Amino acid sequence: MIRPSRLIPIAFASLAFGATAAAVNAQQPLKTLLVGVDHRTVTSLDGDWHYLVDQPPARALYDAHGKVRDNSYGMNTHPNISSSPHNDEYDFATAPTLKVPGDWNTQDPTLFRYEGVVWYQRDFDFQPRPNTHTFLHIGAANYRSYVWVNQKRICDHEGGFTPFDCEVTTALKPGSNFVVIAVDSTRDVDGIPSVGIDWFNYGGLTRDVSLVTVPTTFIDDYDVHLKHGSSFSEADGTLTGYVHVVGASAGTPVTLRIPEADIDTTVKTGTNGSAPFEVKSKSLTLWSPEQPKLYKVELASGQDRLTDDIGFRDIRVDGTRILLNGKPIFLQGANMHAEAPYRTGRAWSDEDAKNIFGFLKEMNANFVRLCHYPHDERMERMADRDGIMVWSEIPLWQHISFDKPEVYAKATYMLNEMIRRDRNKASVILWSVSNETPNNPTRTKFLTDLANEARRLDPTRPITSAIIGPHPKTTAAGIEMINDDPFASALDVIGQNEYIGWYEGKPEDADKVKWTFPDKPVLISEFGAEAKQGVHGGPDERWTEEQQVNVYQHQFVMINKIPQVRGLIPWVLMDFRSPVRNIPKLQDGFNRKGLISEDGKKKQAFDLFQKTYKDHSVGKAE
Repeated sequence: MIRPSRLIPIAFASLAFGATAAAVNAQQPLKTLLVGVDHRTVTSLDGDWHYLVDQPPARALYDAHGKVRDNSYGMNTHPNISSSPHNDEYDFATAPTLKVPGDWNTQDPTLFRYEGVVWYQRDFDFQPRPNTHTFLHIGAANYRSYVWVNQKRICDHEGGFTPFDCEVTTALKPGSNFVVIAVDSTRDVDGIPSVGIDWFNYGGLTRDVSLVTVPTTFIDDYDVHLKHGSSFSEADGTLTGYVHVVGASAGTPVTLRIPEADIDTTVKTGTNGSAPFEVKSKSLTLWSPEQPKLYKVELASGQDRLTDDIGFRDIRVDGTRILLNGKPIFLQGANMHAEAPYRTGRAWSDEDAKNIFGFLKEMNANFVRLCHYPHDERMERMADRDGIMVWSEIPLWQHISFDKPEVYAKATYMLNEMIRRDRNKASVILWSVSNETPNNPTRTKFLTDLANEARRLDPTRPITSAIIGPHPKTTAAGIEMINDDPFASALDVIGQNEYIGWYEGKPEDADKVKWTFPDKPVLISEFGAEAKQGVHGGPDERWTEEQQVNVYQHQFVMINKIPQVRGLIPWVLMDFRSPVRNIPKLQDGFNRKGLISEDGKKKQAFDLFQKTYKDHSVGKAE
């Protein structure tokens, strides 16, 4: 099919690629992205939505030139059976329904492997209020979305894992309204991620959809954190940040209250609508895994009121150590895809979060890498409450079009959306900009600029990335692995993926490996082996639970000899769907490296990590 002209979200395009990117950047202003929507009173649009499948080449959405059609299903007209003319051969009113949130793949068996366009439609009642703005908030839709309200095209969005807000104030009317959303899950070589991914490409409205009504002048963004100076001691109970108010003139009062911390202050907005603040608490309990303290933070400006639950902590790097509240920590964790335990499909619900974090707590973990894209906001909220530290990353996975300024613009936009949504989550301690990317100068320039962009957006958290390679090199001294990737110099914490004993060599080869790293903290960000739950045999028999344990045991020998390792992140907590894993009876479309099967059955390797983490027998904090 002719691919459509892509919506390129370019509000944050960097000057890293020179005048071309600068010119692109001027074309589109920053769109509203509301922070803390899950703590506002909203009108939920979750539930049953009618749907129609736009079979390739998706002629209902795209014209012959690949442009989006505004005279098609988005009009939501109905066929006039008794007379002519009639509509474009469709009818949402009599169409079947899908649950939102949710992916279409696991809800309709005929769409299980479908990758393309599905149209969603829902009727709703609404009573507009004077002197307000109303936004349609979409938690995530994979991958491209086009939104119509009452036959008016409202907004487009590219990116499958971050939220977006479409202002619908002028499109709504009293009484009955409708919304139509076309979601295109088609992968594209210039998309993020690109075409070759090792996880299931779940399509649809995969997170909550709601209407958010706010006053004419409203709070859209805020940052409340412990002061991050050159040393932890400088914090001394001081909180700093800003509150941004849309529509505020200079000098508009903004109130910040944290009653439990004895904070009640009023500051004023500047000409840009932002009200910076710095206040000191007489008594502040810092957030940590042992004591995940959250404070009720109240923000107000004019008629707008917002309350959030925020923890305060300091995270930084000191040499090869990672310090939490000034004390060295060792991260005992696991990787986790946004795959729902038991039912499978895209994880989104409170129950999904409860199950996932229940596994982590049972495992004695204090950390999780939410790979390879931003997960549902419920995950970070649960991590905040449970005291589990989080690695969060954008979906720059392997082979991205690193040579194209428009792709860099997409990456910076996604990075901004992720950081803006989650910067107030105490559990999030690391921003990651990529996973397993090829080592070449173009990629290194792209990712280095992106890492610096992340620091500009949030200077309070370390930046990391998962690096793959090098291959083992056998010398007279043994097996050497030297991480000389130049991108490591742009990182605060190095993530190292390696699969000795599964993809390379034998499990016992790990005992002889000598690693060399730059003088920075290192997390073993992926390591492991596949095993089908319930398949047993000898320690050297592939696909057995015993061999998976054997691989990990030899990895532990190797890891304990690397002095700057500050965390273990085995791949992966739970088996997850991947259409490229097609060994019958062993994989059946699942990556089987999980410590737990997709239906919640624990493998022997889970017990190994549970004991290892309880005993703190692998790795050290300093």
